[in-house]
Amino acid sequence: MMRALVLSLVLGAVAAGIRPISAGGWQLVPAMYVFGDSTLDVGNNDYLTGNDVPRADRPYYGVDFPGSKPTGRFSNGYNSADFVAKRLGFKRSPPADLKLKAHNKLIPTALIRGVSYASAGAGILDTTNAGAVVRYFASTKLRWWPRVGALGLEPWRAALRPSSCRRALLTNSVAGSFAVAAFAAFYGNLVSNYSATITELYKLGARKIGIINLPPVGCVPRVRVLSPTGNCSDSMNRFAAGFNGALKSLLAGLAPKLPGLAYSLADSYSLTEGSRTWTARAAGAGGWGRRARARPAPSGYFFWDSVHTTQHVARLGAEAYYDGPAQFTSPINFKRLALKLFGRRMDYDA
Repeated sequence: MMRALVLSLVLGAVAAGIRPISAGGWQLVPAMYVFGDSTLDVGNNDYLTGNDVPRADRPYYGVDFPGSKPTGRFSNGYNSADFVAKRLGFKRSPPADLKLKAHNKLIPTALIRGVSYASAGAGILDTTNAGAVVRYFASTKLRWWPRVGALGLEPWRAALRPSSCRRALLTNSVAGSFAVAAFAAFYGNLVSNYSATITELYKLGARKIGIINLPPVGCVPRVRVLSPTGNCSDSMNRFAAGFNGALKSLLAGLAPKLPGLAYSLADSYSLTEGSRTWTARAAGAGGWGRRARARPAPSGYFFWDSVHTTQHVARLGAEAYYDGPAQFTSPINFKRLALKLFGRRMDYDA
């Protein structure tokens, strides 16, 4: 029997055994379901209408992706969801839900590989669309369910349990509301909404959750450019650090109340805090502009545009959370979470 796996960043369902893949490696989970914002979006926003919808459908997004064309990712190439997916044995993140719908491929692809619901602008507050995404997943799951047996895919039934949200949802909630919300009320509201989101996903079948906490949001170029000296916003960073502490306590207290729930909390704040000394100038879509094609791959840059990191940084983060140094994840890393079966840990060097 397959068991649900939820990585707040990404994952889907974990099998009772490790499934071989054609590349000669091993696929640690049968499917992935991705919830998040622009840091995980692989093209959903390309299918949304409206002039105010953020999209990564223009040069030079995707300049380092195979084919060098925009894919809807807010990156020069792959994003964090892609790199975690690669470590789990997939080629990349599962495709965007709206893209699958546009090509009438949602049901078969979702059953076999998974779906990405990540959308630029999503957050965990009602004002930043989080609850709607989870409710949408729930309604989609109900539509899938009657067709599982008819398609002869009964073994995949348990794989249709959700993945989850992540720091991406937190980042938009903080960045979008920080200046207009009363600090204490906003802080408590975030924690309350996060708890409700996890609980709702648990009710939908999620049993394994991987969460990436808030990075130093006061250090993104879009914030630093507001300072005459180009410094980080210490107040936003203090808020992020404080919320991270509350999130850690929340998970530790919530897990015992939800039987069978396992989680991994990745420390994005600590991992990226040392990067404050990196140049605040974005490398590509917000920095080089039309010169991007003439420049080498921006592995020496932290940011690709005014908010999003380069694929190099996304890869380093995914590797750290998957099986990197112990200080970047607690109580276990993403790999051990993926291999955790029925209360037992299965060690396998994949």
